Amino acid sequence: MNFFKINFCDFPIDYACTFQDPASESMMAIIDLYDNICFYLIIVLVVVIWFGFSALTHKDYLANLHHGNTIEIIWTILPAIILWIIGIPSLKLLYLMDEIIDPQLTVKAIGNQWYWSYELSDFALDNNNESIAFDSFMVQDADLEFGELKSLTVDNYLVLPINTSIRLLITSNDVIHSFAVPSLGIKCDALPGRLNSVGFIINRESTFAGQCSELCGALHYGMPIGIKAVNLENFLSYVTSYNE
Repeated sequence: MNFFKINFCDFPIDYACTFQDPASESMMAIIDLYDNICFYLIIVLVVVIWFGFSALTHKDYLANLHHGNTIEIIWTILPAIILWIIGIPSLKLLYLMDEIIDPQLTVKAIGNQWYWSYELSDFALDNNNESIAFDSFMVQDADLEFGELKSLTVDNYLVLPINTSIRLLITSNDVIHSFAVPSLGIKCDALPGRLNSVGFIINRESTFAGQCSELCGALHYGMPIGIKAVNLENFLSYVTSYNE
Protein backbone atom coordinates (compact mmCIF):
# COMPACT_ATOMS: atom_id res chain seq x y z
CA MET A 1 0.00 0.00 0.00
CA ASN A 2 1.28 3.45 -0.93
CA PHE A 3 0.80 5.68 2.11
CA PHE A 4 2.20 8.67 0.24
CA LYS A 5 -0.33 8.73 -2.58
CA ILE A 6 -1.89 12.16 -3.09
CA ASN A 7 -5.55 12.39 -4.01
CA PHE A 8 -6.28 15.49 -6.03
CA CYS A 9 -9.64 17.22 -6.28
CA ASP A 10 -10.23 17.69 -10.01
CA PHE A 11 -14.01 17.98 -9.96
CA PRO A 12 -16.59 19.98 -7.98
CA ILE A 13 -17.58 18.62 -4.58
CA ASP A 14 -20.43 19.46 -2.24
CA TYR A 15 -20.01 22.55 -0.04
CA ALA A 16 -16.60 23.37 -1.47
CA CYS A 17 -15.51 26.97 -0.86
CA THR A 18 -12.15 27.16 -2.60
CA PHE A 19 -10.43 26.25 -5.86
CA GLN A 20 -9.98 22.79 -7.29
CA ASP A 21 -6.42 21.48 -7.21
CA PRO A 22 -4.36 23.13 -9.97
CA ALA A 23 -3.00 21.01 -12.80
CA SER A 24 -1.41 23.73 -14.94
CA GLU A 25 0.95 26.62 -14.40
CA SER A 26 -1.72 29.15 -15.34
CA MET A 27 -4.12 27.84 -12.69
CA MET A 28 -1.37 27.93 -10.07
CA ALA A 29 -0.68 31.55 -11.03
CA ILE A 30 -4.40 32.38 -10.70
CA ILE A 31 -4.48 30.92 -7.19
CA ASP A 32 -1.32 32.83 -6.20
CA LEU A 33 -2.84 36.08 -7.48
CA TYR A 34 -6.06 35.37 -5.57
CA ASP A 35 -4.12 34.78 -2.34
CA ASN A 36 -2.15 38.02 -2.78
CA ILE A 37 -5.30 40.05 -3.42
CA CYS A 38 -6.95 38.55 -0.33
CA PHE A 39 -3.94 39.66 1.73
CA TYR A 40 -4.46 43.32 0.78
CA LEU A 41 -8.22 43.04 1.19
CA ILE A 42 -7.76 41.76 4.75
CA ILE A 43 -5.58 44.79 5.56
CA VAL A 44 -8.19 47.17 4.15
CA LEU A 45 -10.96 45.34 6.03
CA VAL A 46 -9.10 45.58 9.35
CA VAL A 47 -8.48 49.31 8.91
CA VAL A 48 -12.09 50.03 7.96
CA ILE A 49 -13.43 47.98 10.89
CA TRP A 50 -11.06 49.75 13.26
CA PHE A 51 -12.27 53.18 12.10
CA GLY A 52 -15.90 52.10 12.40
CA PHE A 53 -15.42 50.56 15.85
CA SER A 54 -13.60 53.64 17.11
CA ALA A 55 -16.34 55.93 15.83
CA LEU A 56 -19.06 53.86 17.53
CA THR A 57 -17.34 53.32 20.90
CA HIS A 58 -15.81 56.77 21.47
CA LYS A 59 -18.42 59.51 21.57
CA ASP A 60 -15.83 62.25 21.09
CA TYR A 61 -14.01 60.45 18.29
CA LEU A 62 -15.81 62.15 15.39
CA ALA A 63 -15.77 65.52 17.14
CA ASN A 64 -12.01 65.38 17.54
CA LEU A 65 -11.41 64.13 14.00
CA HIS A 66 -10.21 67.25 12.21
CA HIS A 67 -9.70 67.65 8.51
CA GLY A 68 -6.15 68.11 7.34
CA ASN A 69 -4.16 68.06 4.14
CA THR A 70 -1.93 65.26 5.37
CA ILE A 71 -4.67 62.77 6.20
CA GLU A 72 -6.58 63.59 3.01
CA ILE A 73 -3.47 62.98 0.91
CA ILE A 74 -2.85 59.67 2.69
CA TRP A 75 -6.35 58.27 2.21
CA THR A 76 -6.32 59.38 -1.43
CA ILE A 77 -2.89 58.06 -2.42
CA LEU A 78 -2.91 54.85 -0.36
CA PRO A 79 -5.95 53.28 -2.13
CA ALA A 80 -4.42 54.20 -5.49
CA ILE A 81 -1.19 52.44 -4.51
CA ILE A 82 -3.12 49.34 -3.44
CA LEU A 83 -4.97 49.32 -6.77
CA TRP A 84 -1.66 49.48 -8.63
CA ILE A 85 -0.23 46.66 -6.51
CA ILE A 86 -3.26 44.53 -7.39
CA GLY A 87 -3.67 45.68 -11.00
CA ILE A 88 -0.14 45.25 -12.35
CA PRO A 89 0.17 41.51 -11.50
CA SER A 90 -3.40 40.97 -12.74
CA LEU A 91 -2.65 42.52 -16.14
CA LYS A 92 0.64 40.66 -16.37
CA LEU A 93 -1.05 37.33 -15.73
CA LEU A 94 -3.85 38.17 -18.16
CA TYR A 95 -1.43 38.79 -21.01
CA LEU A 96 0.75 35.78 -20.13
CA MET A 97 -2.28 33.48 -20.26
CA ASP A 98 -3.21 34.94 -23.65
CA GLU A 99 0.16 33.96 -25.15
CA ILE A 100 0.46 30.59 -26.91
CA ILE A 101 4.15 29.87 -27.50
CA ASP A 102 5.23 27.03 -29.81
CA PRO A 103 2.20 24.72 -29.42
CA GLN A 104 3.09 21.05 -29.83
CA LEU A 105 -0.50 19.84 -30.16
CA THR A 106 -3.63 21.51 -31.54
CA VAL A 107 -7.11 20.44 -30.45
CA LYS A 108 -10.40 21.85 -31.64
CA ALA A 109 -13.48 21.90 -29.38
CA ILE A 110 -16.86 22.61 -30.96
CA GLY A 111 -19.94 23.35 -28.87
CA ASN A 112 -23.30 21.95 -29.91
CA GLN A 113 -26.74 21.81 -28.31
CA TRP A 114 -26.00 19.89 -26.15
CA TYR A 115 -22.68 18.07 -26.46
CA TRP A 116 -19.06 18.73 -27.40
CA SER A 117 -17.23 17.68 -30.56
CA TYR A 118 -13.45 17.34 -30.61
CA GLU A 119 -10.93 17.24 -33.43
CA LEU A 120 -7.26 16.29 -33.21
CA SER A 121 -6.19 18.10 -36.35
CA ASP A 122 -2.52 17.08 -36.05
CA PHE A 123 -3.38 13.42 -36.65
CA ALA A 124 -5.04 11.97 -39.73
CA LEU A 125 -6.65 8.61 -40.24
CA ASP A 126 -4.88 6.14 -42.53
CA ASN A 127 -7.93 5.61 -44.74
CA ASN A 128 -8.32 9.25 -45.74
CA ASN A 129 -7.12 12.75 -44.94
CA GLU A 130 -9.72 13.37 -42.27
CA SER A 131 -8.60 14.28 -38.77
CA ILE A 132 -9.44 12.25 -35.70
CA ALA A 133 -12.83 13.53 -34.55
CA PHE A 134 -15.49 12.37 -32.13
CA ASP A 135 -18.46 13.59 -30.11
CA SER A 136 -18.68 13.62 -26.32
CA PHE A 137 -22.10 13.26 -24.66
CA MET A 138 -23.09 13.26 -21.02
CA VAL A 139 -23.80 9.82 -19.59
CA GLN A 140 -27.39 9.65 -18.39
CA ASP A 141 -28.11 8.90 -14.73
CA ALA A 142 -29.53 5.45 -15.50
CA ASP A 143 -26.28 4.44 -17.26
CA LEU A 144 -23.84 5.62 -14.59
CA GLU A 145 -21.58 3.04 -13.01
CA PHE A 146 -20.53 3.00 -9.37
CA GLY A 147 -18.19 5.90 -8.57
CA GLU A 148 -19.01 7.95 -11.67
CA LEU A 149 -20.09 11.55 -11.22
CA LYS A 150 -23.62 12.63 -11.99
CA SER A 151 -23.85 15.26 -14.77
CA LEU A 152 -20.05 15.22 -15.16
CA THR A 153 -19.36 11.81 -16.72
CA VAL A 154 -19.05 11.60 -20.51
CA ASP A 155 -19.03 8.68 -22.93
CA ASN A 156 -15.92 9.83 -24.83
CA TYR A 157 -13.13 11.61 -22.98
CA LEU A 158 -10.69 14.00 -24.60
CA VAL A 159 -7.31 12.35 -24.05
CA LEU A 160 -4.36 14.75 -23.84
CA PRO A 161 -0.66 14.30 -23.02
CA ILE A 162 0.98 15.85 -19.98
CA ASN A 163 3.99 18.20 -20.15
CA THR A 164 3.00 19.21 -23.67
CA SER A 165 2.17 22.69 -24.96
CA ILE A 166 -1.42 22.42 -26.15
CA ARG A 167 -3.34 24.93 -28.24
CA LEU A 168 -7.10 24.61 -27.85
CA LEU A 169 -9.27 26.15 -30.58
CA ILE A 170 -12.85 26.74 -29.47
CA THR A 171 -15.95 27.52 -31.54
CA SER A 172 -19.66 26.71 -31.72
CA ASN A 173 -22.08 25.34 -34.29
CA ASP A 174 -25.21 27.00 -32.94
CA VAL A 175 -25.40 29.27 -29.87
CA ILE A 176 -22.84 30.70 -27.45
CA HIS A 177 -21.25 28.07 -25.22
CA SER A 178 -18.31 28.30 -22.83
CA PHE A 179 -15.51 25.76 -22.42
CA ALA A 180 -14.50 25.73 -18.74
CA VAL A 181 -12.18 23.32 -16.89
CA PRO A 182 -11.32 24.82 -13.47
CA SER A 183 -8.33 22.61 -12.61
CA LEU A 184 -6.58 23.66 -15.84
CA GLY A 185 -7.47 27.36 -15.51
CA ILE A 186 -9.47 27.30 -18.75
CA LYS A 187 -12.62 29.31 -19.38
CA CYS A 188 -13.19 30.47 -22.95
CA ASP A 189 -16.38 31.31 -24.86
CA ALA A 190 -17.36 29.23 -27.87
CA LEU A 191 -18.91 31.67 -30.35
CA PRO A 192 -20.63 30.76 -33.64
CA GLY A 193 -18.55 31.86 -36.62
CA ARG A 194 -15.56 32.75 -34.49
CA LEU A 195 -12.47 30.82 -33.42
CA ASN A 196 -11.10 31.52 -29.93
CA SER A 197 -7.87 29.98 -28.72
CA VAL A 198 -6.27 29.22 -25.37
CA GLY A 199 -2.99 27.55 -24.47
CA PHE A 200 -2.07 25.38 -21.50
CA ILE A 201 0.29 22.66 -20.28
CA ILE A 202 -1.06 19.87 -18.06
CA ASN A 203 1.51 18.97 -15.42
CA ARG A 204 0.09 15.74 -13.97
CA GLU A 205 -1.98 12.71 -14.96
CA SER A 206 -5.61 12.72 -13.89
CA THR A 207 -9.20 12.96 -15.10
CA PHE A 208 -10.52 16.51 -15.13
CA ALA A 209 -14.16 17.54 -15.13
CA GLY A 210 -15.60 20.75 -16.52
CA GLN A 211 -18.87 22.08 -17.85
CA CYS A 212 -20.30 24.59 -20.27
CA SER A 213 -20.51 27.75 -18.17
CA GLU A 214 -22.80 29.70 -20.49
CA LEU A 215 -26.61 29.50 -20.39
CA CYS A 216 -27.01 27.88 -23.80
CA GLY A 217 -30.50 26.40 -23.58
CA ALA A 218 -32.78 23.97 -21.77
CA LEU A 219 -30.13 21.23 -21.51
CA HIS A 220 -27.27 23.57 -20.62
CA TYR A 221 -26.40 21.32 -17.67
CA GLY A 222 -25.94 18.39 -20.06
CA MET A 223 -22.67 19.60 -21.59
CA PRO A 224 -19.96 18.29 -19.28
CA ILE A 225 -16.32 18.33 -20.34
CA GLY A 226 -14.18 15.28 -19.63
CA ILE A 227 -10.40 15.37 -20.10
CA LYS A 228 -8.04 12.50 -19.35
CA ALA A 229 -4.39 13.51 -19.02
CA VAL A 230 -1.95 10.69 -19.70
CA ASN A 231 1.76 10.36 -20.39
CA LEU A 232 3.02 10.76 -23.93
CA GLU A 233 3.40 7.03 -24.56
CA ASN A 234 -0.21 6.31 -23.64
CA PHE A 235 -1.38 9.28 -25.70
CA LEU A 236 0.38 7.98 -28.80
CA SER A 237 -1.15 4.55 -28.20
CA TYR A 238 -4.56 6.21 -27.95
CA VAL A 239 -4.05 8.02 -31.26
CA THR A 240 -2.77 4.86 -32.95
CA SER A 241 -5.85 2.93 -31.86
CA TYR A 242 -7.99 5.01 -34.24
CA ASN A 243 -6.15 3.46 -37.19
CA GLU A 244 -6.53 -0.14 -36.05
